[in-house]
Amino acid sequence: MNLNTRITFLFAILSAIIISLLSGFVWYFANEFAFEDFYKRLEARVNIASQIKASAGTNTFEYREVRQKYLERLPQEEEQVFVADKAGKMAFEKKVRLPASFYKNIESGMMARYRNENVFYAGKYFKNGLNGYIVIISAKDPYGYRELKDLQKILFAGFFLSVALSYFVGRKFSDFTFKPIRELIKKAKGISAENLHQRLPPIKGNDEIAEISQTFNDMLDRLETAFETQNNFISNASHELRTPLTIISGEAELTIARDGHRDPGLQKSLATIQAESERLENILTSLLSLAQSGFDGEKQRWEEIRLDELIWDVKASIDLINPENKIQVDFSKLPENPESINLNGNLNLIKLAVTNIVNNACKYSDNRVVEVGLSVTRTNIVISVKDQGIGIPEDELQHVFEPFFRASNTTDYNGYGVGLPLSLNIIRLHKGSIAIKTVEESGTEMSILLPRSR
Repeated sequence: MNLNTRITFLFAILSAIIISLLSGFVWYFANEFAFEDFYKRLEARVNIASQIKASAGTNTFEYREVRQKYLERLPQEEEQVFVADKAGKMAFEKKVRLPASFYKNIESGMMARYRNENVFYAGKYFKNGLNGYIVIISAKDPYGYRELKDLQKILFAGFFLSVALSYFVGRKFSDFTFKPIRELIKKAKGISAENLHQRLPPIKGNDEIAEISQTFNDMLDRLETAFETQNNFISNASHELRTPLTIISGEAELTIARDGHRDPGLQKSLATIQAESERLENILTSLLSLAQSGFDGEKQRWEEIRLDELIWDVKASIDLINPENKIQVDFSKLPENPESINLNGNLNLIKLAVTNIVNNACKYSDNRVVEVGLSVTRTNIVISVKDQGIGIPEDELQHVFEPFFRASNTTDYNGYGVGLPLSLNIIRLHKGSIAIKTVEESGTEMSILLPRSR
């Protein structure tokens, strides 16, 4: 879950909590005070009933007339009056089933209230001579109860609609807030080793997003400077060292031709000097290629490459330097659409990477059969190189892409340990990868995975 979605959910959850608390307060106070008026109407009837009971004389008729004239009869209204005590003692039989708290309030001389769903009760104790009486009035309030139920439905519906609206508004708000960040991410993803000169667009203002953009551009400046410094150093060093090496090798060859036949020991020493000079020159050339494959600024030329044609070119190149190879090209898994094996990349670099891997397979298998295949998956083009050579020791497999590393079983073969690191740098430059399957003394299969052109 990305940050945008997390903030949206957090906004919706906080809104839901606030709305639920507000709805709870509204419901609580509505539930507490919605029936206050109805209770007062019941209490007025209790008081009038007690006066009617207490006034057994001429005033009884007047009280009844007032009640009928000014107090309408409530829905399902019932009036119950019963003796509460005798001889001044509060001891009565609970003839109406109501909670003990209701009668406790009556015993304390208070007006008692109770509600059971939509049935309301009001009761009071009064004294009439030696006897005490309890008057209990009950009725239904269909309008207030229905209004409370309607309010409950409205609160529930309002809660869910408000949460949905909060999520929608939060989504729009987070999208608007993170839009500059998404633009920065999109631009940053387009910057790689082959276009390290590009920069993120400047953002006006002094907020955190503008600071992120400036910080990232400063980091790119430092990276580009470091890459260029490293590249220029290796290029200049290789060039400066290659000149004296060429002179040393040429002088050794000239001395061998002129004076070598006179002194066999001198001829042997000069031959060693010449061989080691050539070896050192090859190492410098490999170092230069390794450095340039990691970063070449704006100099690289990218084009559409047909990988089946490239494999035939690789085989032709290896045939020239190693005519005894037994490379077998297998195109049986090619798809019908020829465009699916096209790669957008640098032709010379890709050819160098594939040539290094195929040439290693021929070398370390002593020119036994090497199978080179080409296939396509949903997202990648796969170049597989399978040999029957010496393999790679399992505990050394993790080091094969380190510069100048050579496996312990390669001492009988010439090499400098830069071929595979160079190939991996080139493949990574093309947003690909290399997978290895190997069994010592049985062979190695390397798979070059390259992204398909879109």
